[in-house]
Amino acid sequence: MPQSEDHRLVDLEARLEREDPRFTRAMRSGRPVRPREYRRTGAWWGLAFGVAVLGCGIALSQGLLIAGGLVLVGMAAQLADPDPARMTHRGFGRR
Repeated sequence: MPQSEDHRLVDLEARLEREDPRFTRAMRSGRPVRPREYRRTGAWWGLAFGVAVLGCGIALSQGLLIAGGLVLVGMAAQLADPDPARMTHRGFGRR
């Protein structure tokens, strides 16, 4: 492999280590995990919490809870979006 190719691989490895250390540690140990851009556990918890707040707001007829629940559901739905083209604002996607 030419020297320039080695340099590119070292740069790629360093960037990946900086962006997602959990993923690189798992790859070294031989037990791979999902990369950060595919982990959506927090988004699902946020979505469940937002729906619960929205349901409580509807049941209690509280406009502030309804509005808060709608905002939380919207934020969590944005985080759970599987389209990687929309993830460019967080540093992921096409470069």
